[in-house]
Amino acid sequence: MSLPRLYLDHAATTPMLPVAKAAMIEAMERWANPSSPHAEGRAARAAIEDARARIVRTLGHDGALIFTSGASEAIEIALRRGKAGARLVSAVEHDAVRRAARDAGTLPVDQLGRVDAGSIGAEDTLHAIQLVNNETGVVQPIEELRARIADEGGLLLMDAAQAAGKMPLPTADFISLSAHKLGGPPGIGALLVRDLALLEPSGGQEQGYRGGTENVPAIMAFAAALEQGAGWMEEASRLRDRLDAAIRGEGGIVVADQAIRSPAIASYRMPGVAATAQLIRFDMAGISVSAGSACSSGSLKPSHVLAAMGWGEQEARETVRVSFGPDTGEADIDRFLCEWRRIAASAQNRAA
Repeated sequence: MSLPRLYLDHAATTPMLPVAKAAMIEAMERWANPSSPHAEGRAARAAIEDARARIVRTLGHDGALIFTSGASEAIEIALRRGKAGARLVSAVEHDAVRRAARDAGTLPVDQLGRVDAGSIGAEDTLHAIQLVNNETGVVQPIEELRARIADEGGLLLMDAAQAAGKMPLPTADFISLSAHKLGGPPGIGALLVRDLALLEPSGGQEQGYRGGTENVPAIMAFAAALEQGAGWMEEASRLRDRLDAAIRGEGGIVVADQAIRSPAIASYRMPGVAATAQLIRFDMAGISVSAGSACSSGSLKPSHVLAAMGWGEQEARETVRVSFGPDTGEADIDRFLCEWRRIAASAQNRAA
């Protein structure tokens, strides 16, 4: 009897939590346009404001929250309408940031993917720096960077899509969130804003900062998923450490293994075996992993994240990403390692 599929691509998206599904279904039963003045519309508006307050409270945020269609839109709003004259983007940012930033300057990183505080720009500059990298799991020294940016009179946009709901969020001028990375539905996210005076308004809904009818069912599911918490992260840390050690023992390379990393994300290089070949073999074995970001893994281009960290093109093309979720367990690690060994042994036999 074949084994059920093993999903180890939670950094791309994680399955909706039961509490989020239940909240979404309940909201669908009584949904109305929250901008309507009648009783149904007022009830929908009240539900949105309740969810907004719950999310802000759960995250410990003391500013404003603008609901968006996801982290990509939140990032675009901040980068296009944040009140700063210049833009600087770290070399390891998600593609959504790179697209929205257009002609922004680049903040270089060291060999572990960490932004150097010495590269922080001058006054009136908006800096986009991801808290947790979506490919390597590297956690930026964001408190140090934020202090340096503030001293220079700049602003900080922190992409927290891979961190929210998994670790405490430091403060920033703008913070982008995505519900489907933490067990909520796709198509909903948020931009946290320290002070709305830092952002050019656009008119429409969301206090005049984002037009379009709010997605009430998704918003309610977002709040429910975030409130569920991440009690599983301690177990994820233990499992990730075990997997790291085993990969090293098999001759593999752990990306940025000397850096502080999120327990939920890890990247591994299998020397001599292309990531595309690995993905095919893992998929045939019923295991879902990816090669870098899900937004770019379908292309043949090597990871810009690894390139910025000094990796060669061949090395980058031999690297896959494994990411954990609430249900990942010991047996899942064993199964992945078993297939890793098969793939590596097969490559060694062909080379002999």
